[in-house]
Amino acid sequence: MALELRRPARTFTIRQLCLEFKCTPRALRFYEDKGLLSPARDGMNRVYSYKDRARLQLILNGKRVGLSLAAIGEILDLYEVNDGGAAQNAKSLAKFREQLVSLEAKRRDIERAISELTGACERLEEHLSKTRPDLLPRAADYDQVLRARLGDLEHAK
Repeated sequence: MALELRRPARTFTIRQLCLEFKCTPRALRFYEDKGLLSPARDGMNRVYSYKDRARLQLILNGKRVGLSLAAIGEILDLYEVNDGGAAQNAKSLAKFREQLVSLEAKRRDIERAISELTGACERLEEHLSKTRPDLLPRAADYDQVLRARLGDLEHAK
């Protein structure tokens, strides 16, 4: 008679998940408060399972593409349905298509705003070059400073 030995399921601490996914403990506690994660407890410590880790990965991926936490929750809630993932896949597809339409509309709005601002900058630079060239900043220097600031903001996220 062979004795079957089972290894305990791999678990993760809040610190391990924060390091792996580059998020804060506060964010994980927030997702827990919203019902998106359900870690076990070992005394006062949270103990995350592979399922929690996978859910966190889906939450962060969903947020990265602009899905709301409510939409992410709707998708995650279908994980336990016994249909081989079909319901979850169908809900995901619907939410992803909705988000694509929303992002495409935002892109059109952004492209329109960029075009309007570019035209306004050109008109203002032309006017200043004729009336007060001493007040005209060098566009290349100005763009370089702004782009550096934007780069700093992106790295801070």
